[in-house]
Amino acid sequence: MSDDGVTVPRTGPVLGVFAHPDDAEIAAGGVLATWAATGREVHLLILTNGDRGSQDPAASREQLAATRRIETEAAADVLGLTTARVLSTHDGELENTSIVREAVTRRIREVRAETVVSVDPTAVFFENRYYNHSDHRTAGWIALDSCFPGSGNPHFFSEHLGEGLRTQDVYDVWLGWANDPNRTEPIDAASFRKKIDALGAHASQISEGIAYWDELLGKEARRLGEQVGAEFAEEFRVLDLS
Repeated sequence: MSDDGVTVPRTGPVLGVFAHPDDAEIAAGGVLATWAATGREVHLLILTNGDRGSQDPAASREQLAATRRIETEAAADVLGLTTARVLSTHDGELENTSIVREAVTRRIREVRAETVVSVDPTAVFFENRYYNHSDHRTAGWIALDSCFPGSGNPHFFSEHLGEGLRTQDVYDVWLGWANDPNRTEPIDAASFRKKIDALGAHASQISEGIAYWDELLGKEARRLGEQVGAEFAEEFRVLDLS
């Protein structure tokens, strides 16, 4: 926010914090691609290795984790992200512990993130047809707790300072999959196409085919775009921490 009250778009680094390797594309792929295209450094941190992302009982979890890491890196290239990292936590076992918060806080400080993107941890029930994965909810709380009071406070993970890292204040947090969104963010056709193409890089997860997701996500993105006079849009609960 400038002195005259006009909102000025941020230009500093971004860190996406998500539970599973394909969550970022579905929840916020268009916005992440848009920011990357404008020159912002956009980094991604995935908190689980996705090793249970299969309905095949004979699938090797070790091989699946390796595959999903490769897919994550390929998708990040499509979106134009600066870096993408995947932690080793097993799929379905994510907990909001100091060990995980340390890893997220460290990454916020390393990349000097001014904006963090994750998912709304308070969104549990979606109408009467779906309830949110525990990893998704936990990832949202981890992201929030790592931003505040974590990354900006020198007494949280103070060992980082001894390693040469500095504290980092996060100025805004964007939470996708929100039941109470307060921001509908326009994205152009090129960014929407990157979102879909990046999701398509997660070939192990789209048994329905990418055309299914193109239609499903496109319908929603167009509906949101109509609300703000754009071709496409994504919605978020945005917290201004500045």
